[in-house]
Amino acid sequence: MSSKETAAAEHQDGARDARPLTILNPAAWPRPRGYANGVMGRGRTVFVGGQIGWDEEGRFPEGLAAQTKQTLHNILTVLAEAGGGPEHIARMTWYVRDMAAYRAEQKAMGRAYREVMGSHYPAMALLAVVEMVEPEALVEIEATAIIPD
Repeated sequence: MSSKETAAAEHQDGARDARPLTILNPAAWPRPRGYANGVMGRGRTVFVGGQIGWDEEGRFPEGLAAQTKQTLHNILTVLAEAGGGPEHIARMTWYVRDMAAYRAEQKAMGRAYREVMGSHYPAMALLAVVEMVEPEALVEIEATAIIPD
């Protein structure tokens, strides 16, 4: 039995993995960088609504990477209310106002991501949008987490 099949069988039997989530990447596919193709887990599901890059006082830092870092902190602050951390995030949907800016700041965005989330890469989607409710927001991120029972 492959390690993926073993992990899936353990989940079906109710046994706990060493990690709270199992990353699903088909063996024949190239390894994704900065995201997972799929994630499997069991437990309490937490849906974190779209968070933006403002702080507790409604102030936005300058630049997409800085707003992304604050947005990720905001997600983890909400998730902590349920007892979760970055390792429990199964899925994220990112909305950016400017895809060219995202591409130009990709290295800085990666550093900001790793500073907050570590090396945990859930299933992700990234979309460019025309505008956001808050005019200063450059990024909005939704997250779904699974916290083991």
